[in-house]
Amino acid sequence: MSLRNFPQESLEVESFRTRFSAWTPFTNQSLNRQLFQERVTLITHWFGLWTNKQRREFLFTILSQCSKSQLRFLQDWFSERQQVARVDFSTVLPRSISLFIFSFLSPKDLCAAAQVSWPWKFLTEQDCLWMPKCTKFGWFLPYTPTQNEYGAWKHHYIACVSSLDWLTPREAAAVYGTLNEPKPEDEEFQERQREKCLRKIIWENIAFRKKLLFKARPPWLSGTCSRTLQSWSLPRGPQMGRDGAGFYEALERQLVLASLDALPKRSNPSGSHSYPVLLRKSHRGVGRTDDNSSGALHTYVILISSRIPAYEMVVESVKVGVVTVLYEHSGVTLEGLLHLVDRALQGRKAQSLGIFCGGNSREIDLLQGYKICIKNLLSPEVRDFWEKLGSCVATKEEGGRVDFFVPLGASEAGMEILSQLSQLTGTFFSAPTGIATGSYQHILSDWLGAQQDRPPPSNYFSESKLQAWSSFTDSLEDTLKSVRKELHPLFKNLQKSISGQIIGQLMFDALSMASILQNQDAAQTLADGLTELSKEGSERSAVEDSSQDTKSSPSQSDLNMEVLVKLEKKLKMNSVEKRTQVVRELVQSERRYVQMLGIVRDVYARPLRAALSSNRAILSAANTHIIFSDILRILDLNREFLDNLRDRLQEWSPAHCVGEIFIKFGRQLNTYTNFFNNYPVVLKTIEKCREMTPAFRAFLKRHDKTIVTRMLSLPELLLYPSRRFGEYIHLLYALRLHTPAGHTDRGDLTTAIDQIKKYEDYIEQIKENINMKEQLSDVQTIISGCPTLSGVNRYLIRIQDVVQLHCCGETMDFSLRLYEETRDLSLFLFNDALLVTSRGTSHTPFERTSKTTYQFIASVALPRILVEDIPDSKYVKNAFILQGPKREWICATEVADDKFLWLSILQTAIRSSMK
Repeated sequence: MSLRNFPQESLEVESFRTRFSAWTPFTNQSLNRQLFQERVTLITHWFGLWTNKQRREFLFTILSQCSKSQLRFLQDWFSERQQVARVDFSTVLPRSISLFIFSFLSPKDLCAAAQVSWPWKFLTEQDCLWMPKCTKFGWFLPYTPTQNEYGAWKHHYIACVSSLDWLTPREAAAVYGTLNEPKPEDEEFQERQREKCLRKIIWENIAFRKKLLFKARPPWLSGTCSRTLQSWSLPRGPQMGRDGAGFYEALERQLVLASLDALPKRSNPSGSHSYPVLLRKSHRGVGRTDDNSSGALHTYVILISSRIPAYEMVVESVKVGVVTVLYEHSGVTLEGLLHLVDRALQGRKAQSLGIFCGGNSREIDLLQGYKICIKNLLSPEVRDFWEKLGSCVATKEEGGRVDFFVPLGASEAGMEILSQLSQLTGTFFSAPTGIATGSYQHILSDWLGAQQDRPPPSNYFSESKLQAWSSFTDSLEDTLKSVRKELHPLFKNLQKSISGQIIGQLMFDALSMASILQNQDAAQTLADGLTELSKEGSERSAVEDSSQDTKSSPSQSDLNMEVLVKLEKKLKMNSVEKRTQVVRELVQSERRYVQMLGIVRDVYARPLRAALSSNRAILSAANTHIIFSDILRILDLNREFLDNLRDRLQEWSPAHCVGEIFIKFGRQLNTYTNFFNNYPVVLKTIEKCREMTPAFRAFLKRHDKTIVTRMLSLPELLLYPSRRFGEYIHLLYALRLHTPAGHTDRGDLTTAIDQIKKYEDYIEQIKENINMKEQLSDVQTIISGCPTLSGVNRYLIRIQDVVQLHCCGETMDFSLRLYEETRDLSLFLFNDALLVTSRGTSHTPFERTSKTTYQFIASVALPRILVEDIPDSKYVKNAFILQGPKREWICATEVADDKFLWLSILQTAIRSSMK
């Protein structure tokens, strides 16, 4: 019978013929494979549900049925996996990566790792690992290692550590005592008497020494702390510093050591003897005493941050006689700021110190990366900064104070910051308590502990100029941004040259060498008179200090805490009135804000939409929607919010709440999110339409900066939503400060603060991202041949101009080496890399102006940079070495302060990049 006579069903059954099982297809390979995968999946599912005992029985059954080849396959698989797990990473990875891994180990761990194997011993004894650990403590090799020598820095570290004297914590506590150790009742009084006695001895010796120095001082010098004075009257030597300040520090140190033996010693409970603490800590070390003569106090000192909008006008508002310290917000560390303050004070103390910087009612935006708040106030670095800064200011008994131009008095967190700083430094701290919204209006309001007839701002600034600055801050800052960018290099060079020419011209016109010689007798008489007056003033101050000590009792409590407690009680007494005042300010500021948003609707949006509907379109419907849709939704949201606040204020009583209204408002902030996400697109759309559409350009020209728009343009009006949230948080903190603890509104206010603060952080993050991109693009433009700088979270920290040096005798000692200048460099420091560029200057014919150009040289990651200091000698000043993986640069700054600030910032950036 042929196959044609077979039915179709029998053919299908024949194709699915099986062997040993009716469920396993034998002839159809695809179905066989599919069924096999399904059964493997099923067995795997069962295996995951079994217990450990059942799994072992299953494995025993399966392995007992395997052939030798299958068991050999398992053996090879296990041996291969075990071999990979036992590989030493130092023999597989590149040596640079292995050294980078070992660089995170401490010296003790490196010594332990050296005992693991020979490869580890070779790697962990490399000089690149031990040199930073030695230079951190100021330990430098007395010789230069040879080319094939390694392990020299490790042996040097071990030798230095073994020569140190160290004490266990128990022994240190027995010798020096412990922190917060309880003192006897009269111990503090006796310590003050010892300090006054020693101060009197020191100042008598210093006055006698000054008298000798005045006799040897040339009559044309203004003081005794100059290098010229050293060359006339003092011998040079290794113990002398490069300026007179080092001499006075050494002199006071010798006087202290010589006078300690003349004072009675006090005994510790352990039986050992120690001397009273006489000198406050200073970042220069010993040599700064607590005493202040009548002529040793600056009246007022003001620190002004470059982050302040239009800070040039703030500097111009400073009164005559007030010492001004202008510092860079993004290019200075805490140590560098202390250096600037000490340089301005010149060894004296300030009677009053003002800090004019950014911030809000909960934190102080002192420097970039250092926002001082409750969380980090007691960290070691920040605490040490405030202790040293407090030592530069007179104590509370002497009338000293520190004024923050930040509204810390408007929140509980700010009051806590002031209280802890007062306890930490022993100095009275003050801040504004005002709740006025707007651009820096709080500095003109009430201050903590201030006299009514003389508020703190009037001590430093001219009130009329300061008020004018606060009124036009935003517009001034927008104008000055472009001015600084274009004219700052020119003004810097122009100021240096003109000041030198004026001083030289005045000196040679007014004085000559003949007149100086003729007036030597008069100058000597004047110097003797000044010496006697200074001695008389010091004796009078010593008598006054002793009389004050006799009147003061040893049980006198901390005056700073008393003032804060009185202020706190006064705030509690007026909490109802203050709370009402804050709510009124909230409603008034919200009304002004809604009015500004209404200008956008009435002056811009409605006329454009009306023209569009009348077939005389000025702007297309799509562009109108892009520009105004989000801002009009914000206007509707805030109008509803304002109505709720008005209704609550009309029926206001101490028991009413505001927090629930803010919580409801905070749940609808997605409208603001849409606006901020589209904000760059809105501005670009306005610019594009102004260029492409003449009708829209004429429309903006008619309406921008008119009386109806309050002399503002459309982009300036769109700025208000981003600045409103800071005012919300400021008012909410002030409202919670004056809300009693048991009030029902306190919990809602805390929730509302968290909501608004979280959203403000989101806005600040958007701002920082945009600023970083603009900053990187500017640097990318001015540097020729620069690689791509755009990166995640990369930002510019500082630009430092230096000169590159070439060492002529590297085998000679540091003090005898000769250096020659080769070219000018500019160092661009980012948070993750250092950009080295050559700097060139081209002049225009018949003009004084010059143009600076930058050429890219190299880019080095911060963790791979080693910094080495070059001591000042007769042949080189302010020099240091930057060493990368392949190259090194010997650089020098123009002045010593630039070197100190640059190395401080660079070391901080390197440590941060490693973290």
